[in-house]
Amino acid sequence: MTFVFDVVNVLIGLVIILLIMLTGGSLFSRLTKFDDMKEIRGGNEAAGIYMGSKLLGLSIIVALVSLGSHDWWAMIGWSVVGIVVLSLVYVLFDLVTPKLDVCKEIEAGNKAVAQLLRSVIVGVSLVIGTILM
Repeated sequence: MTFVFDVVNVLIGLVIILLIMLTGGSLFSRLTKFDDMKEIRGGNEAAGIYMGSKLLGLSIIVALVSLGSHDWWAMIGWSVVGIVVLSLVYVLFDLVTPKLDVCKEIEAGNKAVAQLLRSVIVGVSLVIGTILM
């Protein structure tokens, strides 16, 4: 019976994680001033790096939050908080770098900007996830 319970828990966790990733990815896509998926389909490596970084950052937050959560509702709640905080960090980064139009640079294929954002997103995700766990 314990095995069945564990399998059900894993399946519930996978569904929750997928929903969180879809929600977070959708929110992040709305924050950009270009169509992420259109750019990626067109071969824009910078957009791919950026989108992958957003999903990696969300994964880090969800992973760390899940370590510190004792039930599914806590995991969902703290993951949502993490998504919101990470989104705010992105908006703040855009505001404090007015000479660097992040969206325009990524849309133009600037991989250096995408790499910079990857570092910011992953680093901030580790900090957010650690705080929230």
